[in-house]
Amino acid sequence: MLVFRSEAHVTRWLAGRVPGVTLPISTVAELATAWWGTRLAPDWAPRSRAESQAILDRLGLTGPFWRLS
Repeated sequence: MLVFRSEAHVTRWLAGRVPGVTLPISTVAELATAWWGTRLAPDWAPRSRAESQAILDRLGLTGPFWRLS
């Protein structure tokens, strides 16, 4: 993962290459909290693929890149 200041910075860094997925840092933080927020809880248990997909969907992370197989 790379962190950039702006879309303009991403464009300069790409130098004509095709971009991958880009997200605002706020979305990355929301994803991290949703994905790992309860990991240290004593009653933690792995979630199902459907539950994990629901997290991605809820955050608007949709499309082929975000489909869990």
